[in-house]
Amino acid sequence: MIDLYTWPTPNGHKIHIMLEECKLPYRVHPINIGAGDQFQPDFLKISPNNKIPALVDSEGPDGKPISLFESGAILVYLAAKTGQFMPKSDRAKYEVLQWLMFQMGGVGPMLGQAHHFRIYAPEKIEYGINRYTNEAKRLYGVMDKRLQSSPWIGGKSYSIADMAIFPWLRSWQNQGIDWADYPHLKTWFDKIAARPAVQKAVQVLAEARKPLTDDKARQVLFGNIQHEKR
Repeated sequence: MIDLYTWPTPNGHKIHIMLEECKLPYRVHPINIGAGDQFQPDFLKISPNNKIPALVDSEGPDGKPISLFESGAILVYLAAKTGQFMPKSDRAKYEVLQWLMFQMGGVGPMLGQAHHFRIYAPEKIEYGINRYTNEAKRLYGVMDKRLQSSPWIGGKSYSIADMAIFPWLRSWQNQGIDWADYPHLKTWFDKIAARPAVQKAVQVLAEARKPLTDDKARQVLFGNIQHEKR
């Protein structure tokens, strides 16, 4: 059995999607990041970076339990475990992995900063807003160009690269994006959004997430609590 420690954020949704697409049984353990659950000692044992998601698989590669953190690593693990959503040939596999790394190193961090400076920052800092809005638009442009010549982000087949990127684009309005500027990417986005497994996955814990208007939650997520030594 897979135990998933998660919250309904883009990084959490990546793994929800993969588990639903693979039809793997899993138990959900909510980690309310606005309440500070990510700093609890038991969670830090499996996610030392105090970030969701984290996963414990009672049936690891050697038949023994394995725990993993970092959403990209979890996607690669689940693809290897199930033999799904990762190409078999080395050439095609590395094509998928480069786009997964593109998400991990670019799409996630940069769109996260766009969200922060445009929506959550207590001060509206024009430099920060412009920098990360422009970077969001640049990244959308990279993906739109890719999809002019490829049916999926990672290549010929739907893969973990698509699953990793899709949840981050669900908040396109918060990133200052106009879909009319990225028609190939919009077609791809709609195609993924229509998948039954994806529709089910984005509802995992959806009722638990509330708009971030609570000062305590802001302090937990963005204040000094985040930087305490543990």
